[in-house]
Amino acid sequence: MEPKTILIIEDNQLNMKLVKTLLQIEKHQVLEAGSAENGLEIAKERLPDLILMDIQLPGMNGLEATRIIKDDPELMNIPVVALTSFAMQGDEEKAMSAGCAGYITKPIDTREFAKTLAQYYQNNN
Repeated sequence: MEPKTILIIEDNQLNMKLVKTLLQIEKHQVLEAGSAENGLEIAKERLPDLILMDIQLPGMNGLEATRIIKDDPELMNIPVVALTSFAMQGDEEKAMSAGCAGYITKPIDTREFAKTLAQYYQNNN
């Protein structure tokens, strides 16, 4: 499988490091942002193949950022997958209605992570 460019928008450094490592094992290029605002700038600059979006972020949250991405003609076709450790009833529906293509809860299942993500960027070719 051809390596992809994946933007991780995550404010927790341990989670960022884990996800980045898992993606690099699969030979993907990883872009990092610690806030939604910074992530939006990077997305516009680099047009990644996939965005992994933490929901609970300082400032603008991940759902707001996803709505902005989906309203932007340049970015709207980039799949956004929500990452959250606060999986409460109804959260997945909120993420999907904001425009997320998928929803992954933390802690991440490291054995299934690559397979889970592949379904999102394969659909975007």
